[in-house]
Amino acid sequence: MRATPGNPDLPSARGISRRDALRYATAASALAGLGAAVGAGAPAASAAAPTLIDYAMKQIPAQDIRAAGHAGVINYVSTSRPGSSFGAKPITLPYAQALTTAGLVIVSNYQYGKPGGTAPSDFTRGYPGGVADARTGWQLHTAAGGGQSAPIYFSVDDDVDRHTWDTVVLPWFRGINSVIGVQRTGIYGGIRPCQWATADGVIGRSGTPGKVWAWQTRSWSGGQIFPGATLYQRIIDTASNPGPIVGGIRVDVNDVLAQDVGQWNLHP
Repeated sequence: MRATPGNPDLPSARGISRRDALRYATAASALAGLGAAVGAGAPAASAAAPTLIDYAMKQIPAQDIRAAGHAGVINYVSTSRPGSSFGAKPITLPYAQALTTAGLVIVSNYQYGKPGGTAPSDFTRGYPGGVADARTGWQLHTAAGGGQSAPIYFSVDDDVDRHTWDTVVLPWFRGINSVIGVQRTGIYGGIRPCQWATADGVIGRSGTPGKVWAWQTRSWSGGQIFPGATLYQRIIDTASNPGPIVGGIRVDVNDVLAQDVGQWNLHP
């Protein structure tokens, strides 16, 4: 995921305080599959919570991810855009098996297009695009061994307004729902799309009470967090603010905010 920060003033959100971070750490300490991955000999990735990394450039060896102290990955169940060749898109069965064998967890994400890319943002294709993307995402997810009840987080990698949400993005999610169902649908995006997706009932609920399949990015969130989010993309790799290097490439880092973030091992 690549994005730029914004500052919407949203009274229904709240800032991320140190107290919040410690509370998340307490909740995450019992995180099935994730706490064990961090605690089994790997150094702690963050004082606040277990962390998952996301990346597209190449398949980072599992031992490098563990050595960096991360509990797992958010990997793509989508292919590369025209003119690009990302080694981690899509996740493959052998790579998923290597990650699992190393005690790392996996969460699925779909993103093919992007703003200004060689393919437009996926959500711009509305309901028919949602149908097509869900079919592709689910086929790649299951081919790699993804859990049958695990969600896929579909990306809204742009600062969309409410009109665009209602007229373009929401129909896209309705198309996704028509293929894989609401419970297996998640969203990646800034705070407002996460809130809107929840209110409109197009994303499923985590097994952690009060949480939904919302992977929130720091971008366009104004330093605030949606209380229902399961994941928070805290470090975003950009040219001006490079992310940490793991396995020779820069990565994004995501804080775990729930015991159930849709990891495959909890959703066989």
